[in-house]
Amino acid sequence: MVSARGLVILPSTIYTALLSRPSTPDPKCAPGGNFDLSHWSLQLPTGSAKGINVIPSKDLQGCHGYSGPHFHTHRSSGLMVLEAPGNPDVTGCVTTQGSRHCRSELRETNPDGRNAAWSSSGTNVLEVTMAVTEADDGTFGTAIGQVFARSKPLAAIYYSQKGNMTVDVKPGPLGHDHIRGFPVAQVPLGQRFTFRLSFSDSILNVAVDGKEAPLNLPRWPADECSFKLGNYNQGRSGDQSVVQVAEFTLKHASAASGRGRDSLLGMLGGPLAVFSFSLASYM
Repeated sequence: MVSARGLVILPSTIYTALLSRPSTPDPKCAPGGNFDLSHWSLQLPTGSAKGINVIPSKDLQGCHGYSGPHFHTHRSSGLMVLEAPGNPDVTGCVTTQGSRHCRSELRETNPDGRNAAWSSSGTNVLEVTMAVTEADDGTFGTAIGQVFARSKPLAAIYYSQKGNMTVDVKPGPLGHDHIRGFPVAQVPLGQRFTFRLSFSDSILNVAVDGKEAPLNLPRWPADECSFKLGNYNQGRSGDQSVVQVAEFTLKHASAASGRGRDSLLGMLGGPLAVFSFSLASYM
């Protein structure tokens, strides 16, 4: 179904799929050769006054898909590397409209290339295993995972130069205050960790390495939602930030199904959609 905004709305019954990359990464391939990027587009810190450069999903896929200075494969490990320049006034990088910062970020899309637009009433989970090898000097550091609704950010996970991981949650419709710098974990620079960002049953939850942050937020019904992951530099200086991604899993299930909420595999023919992109044991 397509909304009035031209976005694809996930239907009440979603197909089941498990998509994975080869167990042995090829450092000579673009990231799309080691990860299935059929549900993501790429936003880059380059472009012009008309806007940033966006690489559509179809151009990211495969060993010969897009690769460049800000999005490439680590030459020895095969990890996906996302690099973002610092302060645009210093570096000259290009920002999205309304932003003061530059990014190398994957934005969730549907297989047809349209931006994803799901309802928070279902099960919606993004789980990412990564390491931040260089962090910016912003107050909370670089944003590594976000959830949006109607093109507006609802929440973001940040990683600072000191290895502090925090969550920012915008004010909700039911009156909860803007949450800034809510601590969720402390992970040394360069060390691998896994974060889980869930916006399911209209409740936002965040966990790092299996430990859930006690946000205790009320229900927050929202439509036209999507996830982002990668590297959104918040720095004051021109210092870049660098993120290396080992694996990520994207899961959606309709609210009506009530099945498979915590299953990464789901059931063939059921209403659970799972998209798993792995580079296990290579970080």
